[in-house]
Amino acid sequence: MNAIAYRVDPRRGRDGLTTRVQHIPEPGPAQVVVRVRAASLNRRDLLLMAGTYPVPMRPGAVPLVDGVGEVIAKGDTVTRAEIGDRVTGTYFVHWVDGRQTHALGSQQYGANFDGWLADYIVLEEDSVVHPPEHLTDAEAACLTCAGVVAWAGIATPTPVAPGETVLTVGTGPVALFAVRHAKMFGARVVSITSSPEKAARLREIGADEVVDRCATPDWERAVLELTGGEGVEHVIDAVGMPTLPKSLAAAGYNARVNLIGAFPAPTGQGLADPLGAKYLSLRRPAVGSRADFEAMNSALDEHGVRPVLDRVFPFERAVDAFRHFEEGDPFGKVVITMA
Repeated sequence: MNAIAYRVDPRRGRDGLTTRVQHIPEPGPAQVVVRVRAASLNRRDLLLMAGTYPVPMRPGAVPLVDGVGEVIAKGDTVTRAEIGDRVTGTYFVHWVDGRQTHALGSQQYGANFDGWLADYIVLEEDSVVHPPEHLTDAEAACLTCAGVVAWAGIATPTPVAPGETVLTVGTGPVALFAVRHAKMFGARVVSITSSPEKAARLREIGADEVVDRCATPDWERAVLELTGGEGVEHVIDAVGMPTLPKSLAAAGYNARVNLIGAFPAPTGQGLADPLGAKYLSLRRPAVGSRADFEAMNSALDEHGVRPVLDRVFPFERAVDAFRHFEEGDPFGKVVITMA
């Protein structure tokens, strides 16, 4: 049976996702070839296909940066993996540790390097990561993007301290990972969501308090009340510019606010001096390095934590998976399995 890869014509958006025969690759000296078992979607993949992501997608590239599989071949100099190992890969091709540079940030799987929506992927040795053994393939395929960027917000540059309060905004995969990461560090978690059903599920995965923004439009005031008027020490805003003003209003003195969401501000919404008189740190983490990924995996392994899955689709229904991810309001990761 021929191997298959999905490839993208970014000029056609989701309609540009088509299948082609894939020849089994040969590894270079510092590469491994992985037979893919599962992959998962992120909002970043939709932005790439729409041509609105900062790094342009190479025409004909294989999409998806999240995935897991088995090493079937390796180059002569590879020492980080053996044949038969289960591995995943980093977001950035060669960012191992330390400060990220523009050059390191411009090389990404699923963008200008082929990603995981194929029977086989070639990984550079710098990218190889071993996922926690307690995770299934579908779960291990969910870590690279949402998991690591939430980890960067919670654990870097200094970890959340036990007893501090973390505000999570949204219920996409980043926010869900942030809830679980924050609880691993012993934090109190306040979450913002949009329905009683999602509120109940957030409590199930560890949120201590949940505010329904539809029932309480001025949710930033509710957060201040929950913190005795002090505000929270940490914010993971997984929505973006539409919620940033309220996130800033809910933040306490010298808080750390992480803007991770990719949604733009509504047309005509100005954000003149959004910080007002507050002293705080506003940052946008660039996912994370391989060292960040491995630190997160160690914590997941120690605490037995699993990603939240929404739905799993077979490989031949990848287009349906994209449609569900974009239009179905999923709670958790949308996964595509190859087996």
